Amino acid sequence: MKKTDTCNIESSKIILNDEIIFESQTENFSDFAKEAYKSLELNYPKFHKMDNLSKLAFLASEMILKNNDHSKTALVFANKSSSLDTDFKYQESINSQENYFPSPTVFVYTLPNICVGEISIKHKMQTENAFFVLDEFDENFLNTYSAQILQSGKAEKVLCGWVELYQESYKAFVYLLTT
Repeated sequence: MKKTDTCNIESSKIILNDEIIFESQTENFSDFAKEAYKSLELNYPKFHKMDNLSKLAFLASEMILKNNDHSKTALVFANKSSSLDTDFKYQESINSQENYFPSPTVFVYTLPNICVGEISIKHKMQTENAFFVLDEFDENFLNTYSAQILQSGKAEKVLCGWVELYQESYKAFVYLLTT
């Protein structure tokens, strides 16, 4: 397998293949994501409804996938805190109301694999996808899992990624593997 493209997002920067393609002065992830979306002229209205973990995964993936055909690309992602950031927001929506009417718009994002679903929908991917919760970034594990997918013939490429977001701490490292 070979790694063809990489994207890093952290500290208000998006770096594609070792080149800074977007940088912001804002430290707040929500503001950074909005600025990046606008500056990079991404056109996907559902972006604005996503939770922050999905926005992070989407931005990193979009830098690599762009407008190419990736219907036969699999997704293998991981992080440490699952969807904990959104889970807390969902709990707040329950606690903030006199009656028990939690926000369904937040609830949909209380699983970490929703972010790979958003990417799959955008790129009409019809392949395998997985989201693992690990103690730390384990590239060997992601690559071994991806190699099995590629060897099975279920996909031509695999987009792998570590997308960790909790409160204002975030980091994405996404890369494309091919045979």
